[in-house]
Amino acid sequence: MSNNHPTLFERIGGEQMIAEVVDDFYDRVLADPELKPFFRNTSIDKQRSMQREFFGAALDGPITYTGKPLSHVHHGRGITKHHFTLFVNHLLDTLRDRGINDQDVTDIINRISTYANEITGDIGSAG
Repeated sequence: MSNNHPTLFERIGGEQMIAEVVDDFYDRVLADPELKPFFRNTSIDKQRSMQREFFGAALDGPITYTGKPLSHVHHGRGITKHHFTLFVNHLLDTLRDRGINDQDVTDIINRISTYANEITGDIGSAG
């Protein structure tokens, strides 16, 4: 992006805000009885670290996501569109509570939602 047009990453406050959002967000996700079981055997510290990378990269920050492809890490976990919706709603609440403006919240949700099929496994197969 040119200097005249800050990235979404820059508009929301960069790496510091992403770290704060991820921490608050995972507190909410882990308190959700329908989502908590998905993280039973997961290192939450590692999860938060990978999510900071993922969000930083997804929002056009100078961060590279080094994790495995989303379709790989979520494969066979039984994540449905319902679960994804719960996840996104927690993110939406977190972003709003952090004071991120409505347009940036919408842009973030739209970007994250592009990964729904990879996460839920609804990526169609050639058969």
